[in-house]
Amino acid sequence: MPHEGGAPEESPSEVSRLQRFAGALLAEAGALVEPIAPGEIEILAPLEVQQALGVADLCRLGFGATVTPGALRVGIESDWLDRFARLLDNRGRARRRTLRPEWRAPADPERVLGYELILDNATFRLLGVAPAWTRYLVFGFRYAAVSEEKREGLLHLGLNLATGALPDAVLAGVMPWLAEAEEDAPAPPAEAVPTSWERKRVLDVLARALPPRLDAALAPFVKTLHRRLERDQDRLHGYHNDLHHEALRRAAQLAADDPGRAREAQRGAAIAHEYRAKLDDLACQYALRVSVAWVQTLELVMPVQRFSVQLRRRKAERTLELDWNPLARRLETPPCAFSYGPERPRLVCDDALHLVIPAGLAPCAHCGKPFCRACHPARCPKCDHAEARTAMLKISPRERSP
Repeated sequence: MPHEGGAPEESPSEVSRLQRFAGALLAEAGALVEPIAPGEIEILAPLEVQQALGVADLCRLGFGATVTPGALRVGIESDWLDRFARLLDNRGRARRRTLRPEWRAPADPERVLGYELILDNATFRLLGVAPAWTRYLVFGFRYAAVSEEKREGLLHLGLNLATGALPDAVLAGVMPWLAEAEEDAPAPPAEAVPTSWERKRVLDVLARALPPRLDAALAPFVKTLHRRLERDQDRLHGYHNDLHHEALRRAAQLAADDPGRAREAQRGAAIAHEYRAKLDDLACQYALRVSVAWVQTLELVMPVQRFSVQLRRRKAERTLELDWNPLARRLETPPCAFSYGPERPRLVCDDALHLVIPAGLAPCAHCGKPFCRACHPARCPKCDHAEARTAMLKISPRERSP
């Protein structure tokens, strides 16, 4: 639940995790760190740490909702993340880990595939399952959404360099194992690991995959803003509507040649003008600005079970590869070639057998003919009508006359 000021309250696990992170970072930077009480540490900081964090040489940090007098409260909703970023500088921006769990295949591959691969307009067949190595690039982003309130958070986006999938659910099951695996396993032969992608290709995937996941992360915050905006609009409309109708009622009671009738009509026009101005003020008040900054890239190398799947759509067919992760014990979802979003189910296009979400095969807004947005990302091939992408997280006031 949020505090009175709108900042999110950390759970006990988040408090403990933040305290461990801060203690490890300060110790690595040369500070002496000593736990003093539950949720609090005392540090003796060298000059570099003092300058980066803006603290004295001897100070106490508290990580809970309440701290003892004299201690500095550290929380994710404050500026302490920026202070830690200054102390980190570029350390930890890129890291490589190698895991080697048991190389076991799922007991029922057909059942696993049928659960994860859902196609509404095509059929598929499992050709085989074989052990393989893969490389995940896990990108960490910090986002900030600022409107009447502010929301900040971390968002992780993973990319499988072998299959091109973005296995959000798979990597969510893998990440807890990284803390338990203190040492890296021996690296596999270089020829067994997928090669790196070109930078432009990776950036193109990130540019399309990040917005839908950011939408999902900010959906509760945006919903709250919409609810409060509608409440303020209703209150504003009710107030000006009553004033406007009162002016019209008074004008109707006066004779046509009465000077007061013109004054009441002008008063009604002024009320309508003020209402529109107040709506513009609400639009500025609830305007949402979202910023995203890259924080870290983790390269994760590990063995998987690779599913080879044959897709069939009418008389065309192609082969698709998907990885089953032994740590998460889950098969990744095939990527949407249009949006790279996590939604399901998938549809298969007729031209290149792209797998896309339903919006990727939606009818053209101009001619009504469905077409694949992965094959034709800019224009409809039937009528050559250009389609504009919908703006993300748009919040605007409703237009209603008083």
